[in-house]
Amino acid sequence: MSICGKMSPPVLFDTALRAARRARAEKAGLGDDVLMPRVAEEMAERLQPVLRDFPLAADLSDRGPEIARALKSVPRIGEILRAGANSDSDIVFTNETLPFAPASLDLVVSALALHWAEDLPGILVQIRRALKPDGLFLAAVAGGNTLVELREAFSLAESETLGGVSPRVIPFADVRDLGGLLQRAGFALPVVDSERLTIRYGELSGLFRDLRALGATNPMLARTKTPLRRATLKRLEEIYRDKFSDPDGRLRATVEIVWMSGWSPHESQQKPLRPGSAKARLADALNTVEIPSGVKPGR
Repeated sequence: MSICGKMSPPVLFDTALRAARRARAEKAGLGDDVLMPRVAEEMAERLQPVLRDFPLAADLSDRGPEIARALKSVPRIGEILRAGANSDSDIVFTNETLPFAPASLDLVVSALALHWAEDLPGILVQIRRALKPDGLFLAAVAGGNTLVELREAFSLAESETLGGVSPRVIPFADVRDLGGLLQRAGFALPVVDSERLTIRYGELSGLFRDLRALGATNPMLARTKTPLRRATLKRLEEIYRDKFSDPDGRLRATVEIVWMSGWSPHESQQKPLRPGSAKARLADALNTVEIPSGVKPGR
């Protein structure tokens, strides 16, 4: 069962395999994270104008100290606890039960981690409960348009060479779904926005290299367990170059970063007006004539 008391969601990921791949990538130093520095800088910039103190913050990013380092540039943030599966985290946990007491944190942040959650609605509820009243949650997750090119090219290549398709790219939630999840979890003043980044590669192998460096190669339980056939890989590269290359021959890969924020409810927060409580008419402000409902405007 999930923490919400409802039936648990289906298990999508081989968590042991994902952990092993991430550990191998970090140990081998396969490459720099092309996204985390940008996300860390953006997160600090989003928190800079927030005019309140956060004495105790938790970072659920679990991809190293980049986020914690960036947050130290925000003067109103005090102690920052790194919590995740990394052995060098301040609080190490490997399941989806967050190790925080209710109403114990002023700020919770997460960068490029929550899209791996099996039960994202349940985790959001836990985060809201762990925040003190008027505490803030801010996260960046990969959105639904992430790796759309690779998803389409794999689907076409496997259909042509194997007669069927297998999941090659993990599912990502879209902006509207994530906004709804914040509301369902009980956050006040939820805000969701997104940006699309385009990373370009000379060869498709460059994209695969970056995915390995992130420990983000396919960990889905439903993936095919047989090695990728040469014919399929060759056709994949042909399709990708034909459909997703720029005039200079470089290949495009889209990453959508979705930013989510919400506050733990507090009586001091702004609340929407009750229906019918407005003291001025919109028609007056627009200097136009109000047409009653059901009446068609004249020509």
